[in-house]
Amino acid sequence: MVRGIHQLVLEVADQDRALAFWTGLLGFALVRDERYRDERWLEVRTPDNTVTVVLSLREGEVSTAPNEVPTSNLFFYCDDLPGTYEELRTRGVEFPQPPVQQPFGWWSMFQDSEGNRFALTPRDET
Repeated sequence: MVRGIHQLVLEVADQDRALAFWTGLLGFALVRDERYRDERWLEVRTPDNTVTVVLSLREGEVSTAPNEVPTSNLFFYCDDLPGTYEELRTRGVEFPQPPVQQPFGWWSMFQDSEGNRFALTPRDET
């Protein structure tokens, strides 16, 4: 049986810049930074130690939804959405969508140093 998500690959234009964003601004832990064939294999892990994010060098252009359509395929969680939003904003994280209540619950959206956008929601209580 599938039991969860262990690892995901995030394409980035600049691995050093992405590493600084995810570890310095968001508090993820560096797990692995080594050569893999002709590439650099770079992994960071979420503070709850459940998901590893591979920061893979992007080939081509970033593909995000238009600015007028805030969307994300990846949802991160926090315990205190308003507090986390304020803390990350003061660290320099950009939020195309500040916290807002939707029919499905509270959410916001932040952008990383590479132009990727991610949802941020309070942890599901169920």
